[in-house]
Amino acid sequence: MPSTAHPEQIFRPEILQLSAYHVPPATGMIKLDAMENPYPLPLALREEIAGLMIQAPVNRYPDASATSLKSSLRQALAIPDGMDILLGNGSDEIIQIIAMAAAKPGAVLMSVEPAFVMFRMIATFTGIRYVGVPLKKDFSLDLELMLSAITKHQPAVIFLAYPNNPTGNLFDPEAIKRIISATPGIVVVDEAYQAFADTSFIDELSKYPNLLLMRTLSKSGLAGLRLGLLIGRPEWLEQLEKLRLPYNIGIMTQLIAEKVLQHTAILSEQAEAIKSERAKMNAFFATMKSIETYPSKANFILFRVNKASQIFQALKQRRILIKNLDGTHPLLENCLRVTVGTPEENAQFCTALQSILSEIA
Repeated sequence: MPSTAHPEQIFRPEILQLSAYHVPPATGMIKLDAMENPYPLPLALREEIAGLMIQAPVNRYPDASATSLKSSLRQALAIPDGMDILLGNGSDEIIQIIAMAAAKPGAVLMSVEPAFVMFRMIATFTGIRYVGVPLKKDFSLDLELMLSAITKHQPAVIFLAYPNNPTGNLFDPEAIKRIISATPGIVVVDEAYQAFADTSFIDELSKYPNLLLMRTLSKSGLAGLRLGLLIGRPEWLEQLEKLRLPYNIGIMTQLIAEKVLQHTAILSEQAEAIKSERAKMNAFFATMKSIETYPSKANFILFRVNKASQIFQALKQRRILIKNLDGTHPLLENCLRVTVGTPEENAQFCTALQSILSEIA
């Protein structure tokens, strides 16, 4: 007899209630929604990469330990001696590995709200209880509320993005240190946007035994490679390595990332160009009385405007795609997020937004 099984009978109810992470189609659009570096690698470097691809032994499994790539990362990112590296297929996989490792009965994974949506989603995937602590109205850390939540819930893991996504701001580093000291479990500081922030907790790793640091190359111009890394003490990473799937970092990713890391000056120049464009966009926003912007140390800007969803759709009709956050969290009412693109892309966005606002005023 054919099976009469249905997903409702087999899958966990919290999975059935989830909505999949939505990535909108962007063909033919000016794409300012996903915090990507808009600049391609220089042609000469792309030609070097093409030469690597010709010789790549794709019939063989990649180096399971990615030893050479880890060495390049250690040097390029100035990773302190005594700290190990765990590599993931993007930061998402690293978040998942940590959540799986910590998902003991009754364990809590904590973050702030609003924050990177995958903290909450991956907690659901892995069956660990999620607690989100609201930020203040200006999106700063509510330290007293966080400390109270830590005392109440005794979290196994806290994730804090620095700068935060989707708000773009840097939390008070002294407040983060208080949280690290007060937490009975581990604190993972997610520095996905570190290239645009000019600050890091990397030098604090030796001071706090329960601190781990997460980085990615996605925002620096290598989003298509899906390479994330976790930096921390060997006693933590040795255990987390047991959950990493074998060969999770493909040979192309290893070869390309290692080659690009030999040219970090190019990535730094592109980051500086993005920061310069971010300043220009902020100056534009400052001339718009109907728009409230929030300080950003990332490669995107969060802004609040009346009729945000209507404006989002109007921009989309003009083939400009940004991120609509209206309705995703009470603190993000009427908020939109725009990634900093090339000067031409940013100019088109600003012109279109100005036109739309005048039409719906």
